[in-house]
Amino acid sequence: MAMWAETKPQTLLKTTVTLSTLFPPKQPINRSITKIPIIPPNPPTISSPFNDAVYTKIIQHSTKAGSPTLTKLAHSHIIKTGFKPCLFLKKNLINMYCKFGEIGDARKVFDEMSKRDTTSWNMMVSGYAGLEMWDDAMGAFGEARRCGVGVDKFGYSIALSVCGRRGEVGVGMAVHGLVVLEGLGGKVFLVNSLIDMYSKCGRVDKAKVLFERCEEADAVSWNSMIAGYVRVECHGEVLELFVRMCQRGLGLSSYALGNVLKSCSSLGNCLDFGKMIHGRIEKIGLDLDLVVATALLDMYANNGDFNGAIRVFKLVPDRNVVTYNAMINGFTHDDSLCAELGEEALALFFEMQKQGISPTVCTFSSILKICIAAEAFDYGNQIHAQIIKNDMQSDEFIANGLIDLCCLSDSLDDALRYFNFASNIDVVSWTSMITAYVRRGQYEKASTMFLEALASGIRLDEFMISSMLTSCACMSAAKTGEQLQGYSLKSGLGSFTAVKNAQVCMYAESGDIDSANLSFNEITNPNVMSWSVTIRANARYGCANEALQLFDSMKSSEISPNEITFLGVLTACSHAGLIDEGLRYFDSMMRNYGITPNVKHYACITDMLSRAGRLAEAENFILTSKFIDEPVLWRALLGGCRVYKDGTLGGRAAKRLMELEPEASSPYVLLHNIYADSGASHLATDVRDLMTNRGLRKEPGLSSIEAGKLFDCFDAGDISHSKTREDDLLNKISEMRHVSEGCAYHSSGRRAQL
Repeated sequence: MAMWAETKPQTLLKTTVTLSTLFPPKQPINRSITKIPIIPPNPPTISSPFNDAVYTKIIQHSTKAGSPTLTKLAHSHIIKTGFKPCLFLKKNLINMYCKFGEIGDARKVFDEMSKRDTTSWNMMVSGYAGLEMWDDAMGAFGEARRCGVGVDKFGYSIALSVCGRRGEVGVGMAVHGLVVLEGLGGKVFLVNSLIDMYSKCGRVDKAKVLFERCEEADAVSWNSMIAGYVRVECHGEVLELFVRMCQRGLGLSSYALGNVLKSCSSLGNCLDFGKMIHGRIEKIGLDLDLVVATALLDMYANNGDFNGAIRVFKLVPDRNVVTYNAMINGFTHDDSLCAELGEEALALFFEMQKQGISPTVCTFSSILKICIAAEAFDYGNQIHAQIIKNDMQSDEFIANGLIDLCCLSDSLDDALRYFNFASNIDVVSWTSMITAYVRRGQYEKASTMFLEALASGIRLDEFMISSMLTSCACMSAAKTGEQLQGYSLKSGLGSFTAVKNAQVCMYAESGDIDSANLSFNEITNPNVMSWSVTIRANARYGCANEALQLFDSMKSSEISPNEITFLGVLTACSHAGLIDEGLRYFDSMMRNYGITPNVKHYACITDMLSRAGRLAEAENFILTSKFIDEPVLWRALLGGCRVYKDGTLGGRAAKRLMELEPEASSPYVLLHNIYADSGASHLATDVRDLMTNRGLRKEPGLSSIEAGKLFDCFDAGDISHSKTREDDLLNKISEMRHVSEGCAYHSSGRRAQL
C-alpha cells in the first residue's frame, strides 16, 4: 500500500502509431503514412447533425417499433445540433408524438412550423381525435379551413368520424354540406364516412339514402351499412343486405360476417338462416377465423342450439379470452339451466385458467349469472373469492352479479356492502337491492332504498317500479301504490307489461278488485303472468265465475297456462264449491298441458274438498298423495274439520300437524276451537293445557296502517308507537269503546263477547 501511495500519477502522453504498425503490409505501399492519435478516455463529444433522410428513417423505424425513447433521442439530437428539419421530417415528428399520445409535444412541433400543409393539419386533427379530445379536434379542423390551406377528403373523413363518435348529427350535417360544396360528395371514400357518421348518430335513414345513391359502392360501403343497421337493431335489414351482397358476388370479410351473425343472434328463431351462413363461411374458408368462429358459437347459443355452439367451440384452433367468454356466456342463454350445465360452464372456466388465459370482467359477470341461475351458491362463493383476488369487485357489472348472488343466498349484509362499494351504482344495482328486500319481506327497507334512488337522480326503469308495486301489494299499501302508478304514467313506464302485472297484484291485495281488472284491461299484449295474476285475484275475492271466464279467454288467445294460472283456477273452484270442475281442471294439468302439480295445487284440492264437507275424501287424497308430509295440506283439512265440527278427524289432522310442526301454535288453537264449538269443553281445556305445558303461545295477529309517508304495524295492546299516549288518540279510542259496549248486546239481552 505504501508503494502505491508514494507512486505519483504520470501524465498521459499523446503517442502516435502508424498504419503499418497496426496492419503490416505484405508489399511496400507507395503513399504517405497517416498518423492516428490515440483518443484519451472520456473525451468531450461534439456531434454533427445527420441529414433529413437519416433522421426520418430513425423516427419512422422507432415509431413503427413502438419505441418513444429512441424517437425522443433523435428529436433531442436535432435540437442540440441546431439542425433545421425539413417539412417532411417535422410531419414525421408530429405523427410520432400523436401515435404515442403526447399531443402537447406534437402541438409544439406543429406551432414551430413556418409552413403547414394539409397533411400537417390532418395529423393534428387525427391526434386530438385519437385521444378523444373532440373539441380540440373540431377546433383544429376549423383552423385548417380558416387558414386557407384547405381540407382534403382525409380531413373531412376525420371530422365526420368525430361527429359520429360524439353523436352530434347537427355538426355532422354541417360537415356534410361542406363536403358537397367542395365537390367531394361523390367520392366513395367520403360516402363511406358519411354512412358511418349517420349510422352512429342513429340516422340510419339518411345513411340508407346515401348508400342507395352511391353508384361506386365498395365492400366498405356495404360493411358500413350493415354495421349501421346492427347498431340500431334493424336486424331484418341486415339479413336483406347480406343476401344482396351474395347475389352480387361481393367479397365477404370477417367483419361483415360477424355483424350478420350478430343479427341472427339478436333476432332469435333464426337458426336455419344462421346455418346457411355457416355453410357459406365454410365454403369461403373463414370457419377457422377467430372473429367469425366466436360469432358463430354465439349465434348457435342464442338460437337454442347449444350442441352446435359446442361443436364450433371445439373446432376453434387458437382460443382466446373472447372465445371462452362467448362460450361461457352461451350457457346463460339456456332457459333450462340446471346444476349439471352449471358445472360444465364452471369446468370450462377452470380449463380457461389452466390454459393461462386470465378471466376478464365479462368472464366473471357471465359465470356469476350461471351460478345464480343454477343455484350453485357453493361455486358462487369460490368465484366470489377469485373476484376479490383479482380486485374486480368494484366493477359495476360484477358488483351487480355479486349483489344478486348474495341476495339469493340470504346474505343481505354482504349484498349491501358490495352495493356501497361499487364504483358506479346504476339502476340495476338499485333494483337488485330493492328486489332482495322485497323478497325477504323487509318492505320498509325497500321503500327507504327506493326513496334514496329517487333522491340520487337516477332514471328508474320498469323493473324497479314493478318491485316497488309488489312491495306495496305485500303491505296492502294502496295509497303508495297509487302514487307509484302516477309516477310510472308520467315517466312513460306505465305501459310496460311488468308494471301492469304488479299493478294488478297491488290492487288485488288491497281488496280493490275493480281497479285490478281495469289495470288488466289496459294491458296491450297480456302475457301468461298477466292472465294468471288477474285470474287468481278474482278467485281470491269470490269472483269465481269471472275467474273461470278469464281462463277461457286466455285459452282463446292461444296463451298456454302455467302452474300459477291453474292455482288461480283451482282457488276459484274451491271458493265457488265447483268440486267436479276443480277435479277436472286438476286432472287436465298433466294430461293436456304437461304441468306437474305441486304442493300448492294439492293444497287447493284439499281445501276444496274440505270446504264442501267431503272430509274423509280430503284425508284420503292427502294420504295417497306424494305430499303427505306437507303441513299445508293437513292445515287445510283441519280448517274444514272446524267448519263441520268434526272432532275425530280434526284430532287426527291436528296430531299430524303437531308432529310436522312441533313449534307451531296454530294446530292447538284450531283443535281447541273445534272442541269448544262442538261442546267438548273438557277436551278443549286439555288441548289448552297441553299447549301451555309445551311452552307454546298463540302468535298475535298484526294490523297495519298507512298514514302519510309512514307505514306502522302493531298488535293488540301495543303502545310502542310514539303517538299512542297522545290525549286525542286515547280519548277517541275511549269514545269508540263506550259506543261499542252500548251496542254489543244480543237480542236475548246477553252481552256479546268482543
